[in-house]
Amino acid sequence: MVVLNKIYTRTGDTGETALGDGSRVAKYSARVTAYGTVDELNSFVGVARLEAENALADQLAAIQNDLFDLGADLCRPEMEKDTEAEYPPLRLVVAQVDRIEAEIDDMNAALEPLRSFVLPGGSALSAHLHVCRTVARRAERLCVELAGSEDVNAQAIRYLNRLSDWFFVAARLANDGGKSDVLWVPGANR
Repeated sequence: MVVLNKIYTRTGDTGETALGDGSRVAKYSARVTAYGTVDELNSFVGVARLEAENALADQLAAIQNDLFDLGADLCRPEMEKDTEAEYPPLRLVVAQVDRIEAEIDDMNAALEPLRSFVLPGGSALSAHLHVCRTVARRAERLCVELAGSEDVNAQAIRYLNRLSDWFFVAARLANDGGKSDVLWVPGANR
């Protein structure tokens, strides 16, 4: 259980922070940058939820919870030592990726196929979801980069990859089922 009765600790004043296993690293480390970007994404999802209603709002709430799970996963290095931990570390699982895929399929079934690339925009919700999409892509790139030198749960990378697709399809849905998508016109301003 988490108990936060004091918000500042002063332990990061020298530019280091603690990971989930208690080890200390620089705040600019690749791992901290990756889970910090996931936290940034979660904040943007919170902004998008302000515009969302009904099932989409519920799905965004579930994604926010998943993103906290993902942050917990990323802040805990050395997956091979999970069995030695005092309590089981939280890791993203295949079922979370599968849920995102199923939601993409459900949303996409209601949309006409694209005949052009889509520019971010249209409704306010769609614009917010496109910001979420691009931040999710950045978080994915950072996790892939981290995985080049340290342990990263493969499901974390898969989740972020699917999640950016989820945001794209949801953004189209938020544009009146794609009818109000802002389409790219190549060379329009030459």
